[in-house]
Amino acid sequence: MKFLLYQWSVFNQQDIRAALERAGHEVEAYEEPEEARRQMHDEELERRVKDCDAVFSVNYFPKVSYACQKAGIKYIAWTVDSPMLSMYHKSVFNPCNFIFVFDRFSYCRFREMGAETVYYMPLAADTERLDRLLDAATPVELEQYRSDISFVGGLYFKNSYDKLYDKMPDYLKGYFDAALLAQLDLYGENIFDRMLTVDILAQLSETVDFKKDEDSLSDLGLVFTSTFLGYKMAQMERITCLNRLAEMFPVDLYTDRSHEALRNVRLRGTVNYQYDMPKVFRSSKVNMNFTIRNIRSGLPLRIWDILGAGGFLLTNFQVELPAYFENGKELVYYESIDDMCKKAEYYLSHDEERIRIAQNGHDKVKKFHSYDARIAQILETAGLA
Repeated sequence: MKFLLYQWSVFNQQDIRAALERAGHEVEAYEEPEEARRQMHDEELERRVKDCDAVFSVNYFPKVSYACQKAGIKYIAWTVDSPMLSMYHKSVFNPCNFIFVFDRFSYCRFREMGAETVYYMPLAADTERLDRLLDAATPVELEQYRSDISFVGGLYFKNSYDKLYDKMPDYLKGYFDAALLAQLDLYGENIFDRMLTVDILAQLSETVDFKKDEDSLSDLGLVFTSTFLGYKMAQMERITCLNRLAEMFPVDLYTDRSHEALRNVRLRGTVNYQYDMPKVFRSSKVNMNFTIRNIRSGLPLRIWDILGAGGFLLTNFQVELPAYFENGKELVYYESIDDMCKKAEYYLSHDEERIRIAQNGHDKVKKFHSYDARIAQILETAGLA
């Protein structure tokens, strides 16, 4: 079977392609400039679609759905972001779609909307690729990434909340500042939905320039919760947690730039996802994960990448974690910032236990959560197995 891979700059794309090819399928990539991806119709895309049996993309693109619907072929999308705002679109109901969402909360929301084209599918890791890479790495290569505590990820320097802040009336500033602080140390529950009352949304509508096309199903509340509050919350949480850890331990941050609010955190620059990031995960004693609150219940790609590389993972609690991993056996989760610091201190001083948990996490992912297994499930659901 021939798949057209609608390609863009997303981390796990090559692992998905490799899994499709290992399953015996032909994969042809098609990539457009970012400006072209925003356009709803594309003659070149429609021509390419006619020459394949199905289209696959990481995340969902309405224009691809329309092209597949017109050509009479199936469109498979597997999300890595949540909420997937592009799914709040009339095209999500196209019968050609098979959209796999890694966040069960989001999956349930779309099912309640009547979107029978949406399915639940957690993310994965290619442990075979990671094992080959890390087994071939020299001690010198691994040593350069040696850390007590490390975090690989962004700090959301450019976020819409900061751009909007000075335009908001004082009452809204205080209201949302209080909401962000209340959410900061609360895990497993999202309070932003309750904060956006009818009155608050009415005031926001006078400040936020909210526009959408005629086929969009999104609204101001959804957009503000995710792209404004969600990203600002991620910035606050990551800086706060890293600073608290850095008061007690050496902390390395792998990202593209520093932030004036960071204290005693060592900036290590960016690392290549395919080749260097796994070495960070394997070489760090404790790998941190701070899940952006936009992901309401699911497990972000970073969790699978750390465990797949054989790294020890300390992560915030997510509702779906107990369904896949046992706390204290295959990973460790925390339920408050104080709890995070206590557990980091404990596992930094208990080497054998930490190493055993990391190995157990790797083995669990290798046995049950490979891309090969996920792709097999996806194709079977889509009737393409």
